[in-house]
Formats: sequence, structure tokens, C-alpha cells
Amino acid sequence: MTRLRKDSIEHSRRSFLIGSVGSGLLMAFAPSINALEVITGGASQQLSGKLFSPTVWFEIDNNGAILVNVARAEMGQHVGTAIARIVADELGADWSHVEIKHVDTDPKWGYMVTGGSWSVFQTYVPMSQAGAAGRTVLIEAGAKLLGVNAHDCTTQNSMVVAGSQSISFADVVKSGKIDRVFSADELAEFKPKSPASRQLIAKPSQALDIPAKTNGTAEYGIDVELENMVYARPVVPPTRHGSVVKGVDDSDAKKVKGYQGYQILNDPSNTIQGWVTVLADSYYGAVKAGNAIKVEYDVGETANVSEQDIISQGEALAKDKTSGTLVVEKGDITAAAKNAKTSLESVYRTSSVLHFTMEPVNAAVEFKDGVCHVHCGNQWQSLFLPVVAKAVGMSEDKVIIHQYYLGGGFGRRLAGDYMIPAALTAQAVGKPVKLVFTREDDARFDCVRSPSVQQMNAYWNAEDKLLGIEHGAAAGWPTLAMAPAFMPDGVDKKGKYDPFSIAGADHWYTLDNHRVRAINNTLAQKTFVPGWLRAVGPGWTGWAVESFMDEVAHKQNVDPIDFRLSLLDASGKNAGESPVSVGGAKRLAKVLTDIRKQTNWGQSLPKNQGLGIAISSGQERDMPTWGACVAHVEVDPETGAVKVHKLTGLLDCGTVVHPDGALAQTQGSMLWGMSLALFEGTAFEKGQVKDTNLNTYSPLRMNNLPELDISFVQNTEFPTGLGEPGLIAVAPAIANAIFNAVGARVRDLPIRPEAVLAAMPS
Repeated sequence: MTRLRKDSIEHSRRSFLIGSVGSGLLMAFAPSINALEVITGGASQQLSGKLFSPTVWFEIDNNGAILVNVARAEMGQHVGTAIARIVADELGADWSHVEIKHVDTDPKWGYMVTGGSWSVFQTYVPMSQAGAAGRTVLIEAGAKLLGVNAHDCTTQNSMVVAGSQSISFADVVKSGKIDRVFSADELAEFKPKSPASRQLIAKPSQALDIPAKTNGTAEYGIDVELENMVYARPVVPPTRHGSVVKGVDDSDAKKVKGYQGYQILNDPSNTIQGWVTVLADSYYGAVKAGNAIKVEYDVGETANVSEQDIISQGEALAKDKTSGTLVVEKGDITAAAKNAKTSLESVYRTSSVLHFTMEPVNAAVEFKDGVCHVHCGNQWQSLFLPVVAKAVGMSEDKVIIHQYYLGGGFGRRLAGDYMIPAALTAQAVGKPVKLVFTREDDARFDCVRSPSVQQMNAYWNAEDKLLGIEHGAAAGWPTLAMAPAFMPDGVDKKGKYDPFSIAGADHWYTLDNHRVRAINNTLAQKTFVPGWLRAVGPGWTGWAVESFMDEVAHKQNVDPIDFRLSLLDASGKNAGESPVSVGGAKRLAKVLTDIRKQTNWGQSLPKNQGLGIAISSGQERDMPTWGACVAHVEVDPETGAVKVHKLTGLLDCGTVVHPDGALAQTQGSMLWGMSLALFEGTAFEKGQVKDTNLNTYSPLRMNNLPELDISFVQNTEFPTGLGEPGLIAVAPAIANAIFNAVGARVRDLPIRPEAVLAAMPS
């Protein structure tokens, strides 16, 4: 996945086809650089014959409507709008003429995944080049129709303009015969427009999906209705792995109106184990029958595992300096530890966290004409389509995942495991099946954000010079569970690791000696399927790194911001590189310097109030969004309760393509960061999460909302991701503010009042 992400910002080695087809103009990538050597005919012929394999594709009809096909999932982040604006700006299009369409898993759309804040980051260059190529052919065709030189033309508001003359895109498409192939090298010559030439990028606009979402026409996976379908509900087994159905008693279920029986599922893909689904002619019937049916199991080996069991194993693994896989190894931390005059050791923990998307997971499946049609919202179709195919015993070309809006994704729907019981049930009964998880089913089947344990060690010499820092992080690994092929080798080539479970620990601070170990908590891995949750690894690695940096600063009696700035010198690997991380740690230092002024850092505050600082560099080093958060908190000294008065966030994500969407995403991510800091967390009891609904699992509520002050560094650098970075620095900023307010150093998430009270100096 890291490799795919890097390739996305290099120029494509495929040709680009633009041609008149029917009454419209189609634009698509050819299958490969050699495509034109083996296929005769021009662009129009190839497009007519569907001889293309685009990851991006758009079209203009003879009325001038511009349709941008989007292979990314829409889950509230307005991704289609951002991608469409890149194309439309380069084309010189009238924004009111632009529409978007979210596509299915036809192979022509390429690899499909939406996560990691990658969407704009990955598509900015190819979409810019595709739009620029489209502008070029429209100008060439328009110039001929106007009888002018193409060099004298430009495009604006969906018109080709030459002085006082102009012709609409619609008329160009109607009247101009366009047949043009751009080689990969020619396409690479197109550079994104200069900032001064932009008409749409970085300008305010309404997201294209808002009308449908507000008038009720937007269709989510849970809205799907198939002809003659029956409803199904899963009976979730007592353990995620290893449970086997011994017997089923449905005598009480038979009393439920509309009950149509049950299925014991055998999954060749081994995604689900020990599953029964209950069928009925209505959703409510399926829910009632699921409550009434009795299933007897041979349970899996983790049936008695507790949260503390997982944490205890994590603590032992993190403490063992020989465990895990080396991710960062700079200098000689072993020698530094041996020669240290003084040292500091801290252990940070985070609890299990659930996704609780507004729309519980669901899928509707129909077998028709030898094809398995899966209808649902999903974030990583290319990962789970082969799994569905294996489960139902069909070839991958016989499975299509039809995409819908997601009522929340947050990483939960990167897994498509909920498609499997729906597909197996539909196959077994020979009818279309709509399987909907209740809120409780959804929580028990969640791909949980693993509890984590991190051990941090810092060492100083006799002159009180910081020698280095050692960091070990133990957790369950989502990538090991679902996409092990994406796990790279450690720096010493002695093991593999999950890059998304340790990102953020490879930070941009310059240290003479620095070691990071990524450690798989095998008990967590056996107990549940670890999942990606918004911000993924940095949601816990950032917690440890930024809290510990404050601890180190206070031990050295240095202001926490001054201390951080002293380490952000942009030397060596932290210098950054073009085009993504130009400026390196200097960009992070600027954000930190600016937010210091913005928040009047060092101001005098009332008793029991404090400011705390934390920084982040996005979800991964190869796509850094430089950010900082200052939290202003107040602590009740009698109860330990924490009130967050204000969160100030400053982010440098390069070019902000869609400002409204950027602000909305950052607001959401910062508030979720606060929710994870103070409120969210469950625990495993007897192999299952104890909280299965929002009456006991308590995220941030409206009455706890702080003031938000969010801004973006204005520059024209390469655009990076914004879906997740805002979350990362919030929890450590709050913890550091608590320490500055009342002297309590808390090291567990979520931060409970009783923990604050216990940590306060007596």
C-alpha cells in the first residue's frame, strides 16, 4: 500500500485517450504504455471498444454536462467534490455543470481503497493531468470551429475563449470530431495550474453531495431494496475465532411472525467462524427471531480473555527490549542506555475503542445470471472482493460490489467482512438477502481498535545532554489480520511489521540515538480482528510520543515548545523531499511557532487551568500533514473531572483543495480526538467487548463541546491528507494541559477523572 501511494504522485506510465464517442466526449487512461502498439485505431475507436483501464475517467455530454466518475467512497468527507474540483479547475469548467458518480468494482476503475487520508493526495496529479489534457483538446477543437489559433485560446466557465469570440464546451462536443492520444511522457508534461490561475481549487464551494443528503435522495447501503429479497440477521458467536456450532434450537423463533428459518454458515474464506444467520420476511422479524433462537457452541480458545489480559501481555512485550521488529534504528541506543547518568521511563496505555458508525454494517446480496452482486458501502473493495469470491466459490470476475454512500466509515468499512455472511446466506437460500446488523451485533462484530501499550525510555549523560529515546509499541495489527502482503521488512530485515500500527513513532524530531520497535500483541490478535480506526497508529503512538516529549522537557526544566523546536532542525532524514514533504521538519517548526503566538502561550491562567501543546506530522511520514494543537483545560481538584474550554488547531496540508470540506473534516477529527482522550473506551470481558450500545459506551456529547479555533497554513505546496491528522495531537495536548493545570501526569486513555485525581500531587 505504501508503494501504491508513492506511485500515485509520480506520472502515470499509461497513455491517455480522449475521443468523441456517440454524442459525448470520453476521457480515459489506456491499459498500459504499450497499449497503442498492439491496438489499432485512434482514441475514439479504443474508447468505443472499451479498451481502457482508468483509475480516473470523466466525460462531457453534448449539453456540456461534465460527469466525473469517482472510485473513492463517500462517507461524509465530500471526496467526490474535491476530486471533481481538481478536474474542473484544470478544464476551465463551469462548476454548476459538474456532476459526480461513485462507481462499482468494474476492473476498469483500477485499485479501489478509501482511507489513510489518501484520496486527494493520490489523485491530485493524475486528475490535474487528465483535466489539463482535456482542456488542450477542447481548445484545439474549439479553435478550429472559431477559425482562430489554438495558442490564442483559453477556457473559462465551460467556454473556449479567444478574445471576443467564444464557443461552449457543449458546442465543441457536438460539432468537433475529437480523437487524441497523449503518450505517458506527453501527459507528464502537464503540470497543475499555478495558484494564481486557479478558479476553483482552494476556493469556497458547496459540496456536490449535499443536496442529495439533505433532500433524502442519497442512497446508503442500508437503503437497498432488491426484488423478492428476504431479511437476515446474524447470531454473532461468543468468540471471533474458533467457535463451532454444535446445535440450534429455533422452537421459540418459529413463533415470530414472518420467520423463515436459519442457516449454519460454512465459510471457505475462514473470515467468519461459528456463524448462524436467521431469516425473516421483515427486518423486525429477523431481529426478533435472532433474539429468540438458541445456538449451542464449542467456543474458541479466547472465550475467557479480558482487557487486562491483553494489556498485561502488551506490558510484558513492550518491556522486553528484544521483542518486536525494528522500525527505526539510529545511532546506538544500547550504548546510550549503558552510559547514561540519568534516565526516564514511562508506560502509556490505550483501551479498546469501537467505531460505532451511525449506519451499522450491512450488505444485500443477489446471485443473478451467474454473477454475485454485493450491495453495500465499503472503503476497500479491492481487498474484500477476492474474499467474497473465495467464500462463495466463484471467480473474481463473477463478483461485483455496488457502491453506496456510507453512514460513517472511520476505518471500519475498510474491512468488508460483513459481506461474507450476507453472500453465503443468499447462496444457501437461493434468494436475494439483505443482512443488517443491529447496533449490538455491530459492536460485537466490530474490528476493534486494539488496546495498546507503549514503553518510552529517555537517557541523559553526565552533562544532562539528552542522548536518545527508545520506544516500544505493542498492539494488535489490522494489516496482519487483513492485508499481510502490505507488511514491509524491519530495518534489520529480521521481521515484518504493520506500518499503519507504528506510523507516528518514526517522527520528525532529530535525536542522536533513536530506536522504535513495533510489537504484535499476539493475544489481541487471537481475540478479535484488529481494525483501522481514524488516524490508525498515530492515534496511540502520538499519544505516547507527544506526552513523553513533555515529560522530557519538564525533566530538563525547558519550556515544552522550546524543547520541541530545538529538535525540529530538519537535518538528515528530517529534511524532507519533493514533492510531498518539501521543507521537512521546518514546516512543523513553523506550525509550532505560529500556534505559540496564536494562543498566547505562557499567559497567566486562573488556578487549576492550563494550556498543553502537542504536534503531529499526519498519519505517515511519506504523506505528512504538519499540525499542532493547543488545549486549554480546567480540572476540578475535588473530583478530577476535566473540562476542555478550547482546542486550537493549526495545520499545514499544502494546497487546501476544498476549504469547506477541509474545515469540516478537521472539526470532526479534532472532536473525535477529544472523545478518545476523555470519554471513549470499552473493555474485553470473556472474549467479547462489554459495551454494545451507546447507553454504556459514551463518546463526546454536545454538552462537552469546547470552543474550536481551526486554521490552515496558506501555501501552494503539494496537497496532503486531512481526514485524520487533526485527531492525533488532541489527546496528548489535553494530557499535557492537565499536567500544567494541576501537576497530574496521566498515561492511560481514556483519561478518567479518578486517574487524574490519583495522579495529583498530595
